[in-house]
Amino acid sequence: MQRRDDTERTAPTERPRPAWYFSEYTPVGVDLGSRDAVTAYDRNQGTDPEADDALLDRLGVTEGTRLVDLACGTGSLAVQAARRGAVAHGVDVSEEMLAFARARARESGVAPHWHHAGFLDYAHRAPLADVVTTKSALHQLPDFWKQEALLRAAGMLRPGGTFYLWDVIYSFEPSDAQGRLQHWIDTAGRPEGQGFLKADFETHVRDEFSTYAWIIEGMLRRAGFDLVSRAFPRTTHAEFHCRRR
Repeated sequence: MQRRDDTERTAPTERPRPAWYFSEYTPVGVDLGSRDAVTAYDRNQGTDPEADDALLDRLGVTEGTRLVDLACGTGSLAVQAARRGAVAHGVDVSEEMLAFARARARESGVAPHWHHAGFLDYAHRAPLADVVTTKSALHQLPDFWKQEALLRAAGMLRPGGTFYLWDVIYSFEPSDAQGRLQHWIDTAGRPEGQGFLKADFETHVRDEFSTYAWIIEGMLRRAGFDLVSRAFPRTTHAEFHCRRR
């Protein structure tokens, strides 16, 4: 198990960014900039160590596996990876998210490497990863910047390594969008304290950047990934399991 707390507190940019570069540090959608908001997010997200372990098993993460979790949020996946002896890196733009993740790691007796950085400026200075993951986060970027993020993810992954993506990704026909989205919003919202609110889903659709599965598939291939499997458990969510060429 890892016992060292290695936190980079500033974004490790490789070079100055031009004025037109997208800022990941300006929140879109629901603001998660406070401790209370992050605690509520972790509860609403339904964090489940058993589900994290099941995913890590599927991805072949064992002792010594080098894993990078981009936009790691409250850190549950990185912590579970570290508990099984993986060399885990958690990356996030939110200081509050990382504070929650560090506390979770301390409670579990492990110390993943935490990095205050984003999809677009994280510089992976360790050996190339065996596995790179990102869950419920790529929608924070417009499509142009999603492609940049996927190229960067491929660059930190060894050839033959695994990339895993789970997110709000639409698999319905564009002509059905209004009805499908309204149904999702109406049925997914929960009462206060029991999950994400209807207003949270409305905010997601209006202000964030979820896109269609066929667009994501093209981006993954252009970034240098081959698709191993894909799944659409709902028409609003998708999972992609990829291998770097």
